[in-house]
Amino acid sequence: MSASVSSAAAGDVERFDVARARPPFPLRRVILWVVILGVALDFGIIVANNPNFGWPVVAAYFFDPTVMEGLTITLGLTVIAMVIGVALGLILAIARMSQDRLASSLSNLFIWFFRGTPLLVQLIFWYNLSTLFPKISLAIPFGPTLVSWNTNDIITPLTAAIVGLALNEAAYMAEIIRGGLLSVDKGQGETAAAFGMTRARALRRVIIPQAMRSIVPPTGNQLISMIKATSLVSVIAMADLLYSVQSIYNRTFEVIPMLMVAVIWYLLITSVLNVGQSAIERHYNRGERGDATKDEAPAKVQENA
Repeated sequence: MSASVSSAAAGDVERFDVARARPPFPLRRVILWVVILGVALDFGIIVANNPNFGWPVVAAYFFDPTVMEGLTITLGLTVIAMVIGVALGLILAIARMSQDRLASSLSNLFIWFFRGTPLLVQLIFWYNLSTLFPKISLAIPFGPTLVSWNTNDIITPLTAAIVGLALNEAAYMAEIIRGGLLSVDKGQGETAAAFGMTRARALRRVIIPQAMRSIVPPTGNQLISMIKATSLVSVIAMADLLYSVQSIYNRTFEVIPMLMVAVIWYLLITSVLNVGQSAIERHYNRGERGDATKDEAPAKVQENA
């Protein structure tokens, strides 16, 4: 009797051995994937065989010199506006977190205005600045004018586009950077001060590097948004990518194919940026192991000091 019970127990143990357990076959998930891939493939075939998209025209104009010039301007505007926007946004973020009421108030006012008005309106405003101020002057307050320029000589479509995009981006980057700085434990700054670091050095060597984990993802989103926002400069006669394809289809009347050229270029650029963003995120996430960072923080501060 005892032997039979023991063998039954051994059989149960063997039957319910966790080490030999296998997950069930995900039949429903496989069916869902097959359905989704089937629908996507069918849609792709429909688009590829639709003559109204004008794929031969797309191929013919994809590397057209006019399109490539517009693409170059789009990329150049994005880089310049982002560099200025990030630099100015960092200053605004630090000013907003400052104990100085004047600095924080001016930063709040800047962010409130440029985040509260549409970018298109801002671009048109800068482009027509000469309507309000025919001349731009440097003068001593309540004193003589030192130097003066005609506004139309300074505010060209290029400068209006750069100023409009950069200032608008600075307002958003200020909040992104401020959020990243607030994500760093206050003890980091206190420890840095205890080791004799100035506020500027603590920000540069301790706080900002740790805040980058929170800053990089939304900054990547802003960069991609900036690529697309440059299309708005076409309203002030700036020959970006969208303006270039518009100038072509105004001559050839091939509206959809030329818009597809712009769409494909925008998708290619954003895809490359997504890859770059992922690489940067991996760089700043390396070595992170939960609370280990907090435990190692004083050692990092001492090393940086």
